[in-house]
Amino acid sequence: MATTKRDYYEVLGIEKNATDEDVKKAFRKLAFQYHPDRNKDPGAEARFKEVNQAYEVISDPEKRANYDRFGPDGANGNAQGFEGFQGFEGFGDIFDAFFGGSGVRTRQGPQQGRDLRVQVDLSFEEAVFGVTRPIQVQRLERCSRCKGARTEPGTEVGKCTSCNGAGEVRRVQQSVFGQFVNVATCPTCQGDGQRIDSPCTQCRGVGRERQTRTLEVKIPGGVEDGTQIRLTGEGEGGTRGGPTGSLYVLLQVAAHPVFEREGNDLFREFDVNIAQAALGARVTVKTLDGEEALDVPAGTQTGKEFRVKGKGVPHLRGGGRGDLRVSINVTVPEKLSDEQKRLFSQLAITFDGGSLPPDDDKGLFGKIKGKLGGG
Repeated sequence: MATTKRDYYEVLGIEKNATDEDVKKAFRKLAFQYHPDRNKDPGAEARFKEVNQAYEVISDPEKRANYDRFGPDGANGNAQGFEGFQGFEGFGDIFDAFFGGSGVRTRQGPQQGRDLRVQVDLSFEEAVFGVTRPIQVQRLERCSRCKGARTEPGTEVGKCTSCNGAGEVRRVQQSVFGQFVNVATCPTCQGDGQRIDSPCTQCRGVGRERQTRTLEVKIPGGVEDGTQIRLTGEGEGGTRGGPTGSLYVLLQVAAHPVFEREGNDLFREFDVNIAQAALGARVTVKTLDGEEALDVPAGTQTGKEFRVKGKGVPHLRGGGRGDLRVSINVTVPEKLSDEQKRLFSQLAITFDGGSLPPDDDKGLFGKIKGKLGGG
């Protein structure tokens, strides 16, 4: 079962502004305390693993900067890789820093570029019908001058003389646990095993350069608020020949003043007056596609819902569109003209048990009542 990673600074018991020396001291203390060769308590092995994981990130300036900015996933995945933990192979940093190390660190190979994420704001209509939107992305790409080789064009990469191209150096150390072979990343080439005598003048030997690109992103109709689109190969360029990361486009959809979305259906309310509701009427309803005729049958009550087929949201993976659901709201006028009062009064006495206002026998309603033979 996956567990939530603790904050690496908390794991090492240091502050965020801790110096490199503070990091090393904290690590050595904890590594000595939880090393499985001397601590047989339950949980010591897991704690030892956690400490090493935190140290591998916080002790590396680039990984630490990415971690501070993006969290554990921002360290280019280099803080991961401890699943399938068996024995203590691969814990070079632990033994390098304190015990002399018996693990073997391999030469650094190709690494995939970091994934990027951008947010795109859409109108309600754009989300329903789709749109092609240009977006700007700042990313590290393979250097256009050296093509990622890190050397000036026409020059070659040599073998690191400190590690003879292995990317690591070894030495024997004596400790309280006995004799250990210290296997450490080569400090000269930082694990590359290569020597660059003529660094590329454009990327200064890094192999990547920052560029701002404009991409045309096709957003299909039917996307919802929070939909994420993955663009493979549009993230940052990899290092040492590694693949490019992905670009994730997070969509944020604005609300609409009239329509609401419920799955692939659209919903709206529509007002009709009491005469239209009682007698029935053909009305014109606005949809996202334009105006549509709707027949309201006689006797329609508030809350009655009608469907306009095919005027909803397109299915994201094809197969037609949802419907527009129209909920009727029968409105009652707050003010009436004299003529409207007269007509409503005539209507009122035609219903069973209908009556006029009791205190108005001498007024307008009384006259109408007399003409109609009312008692």
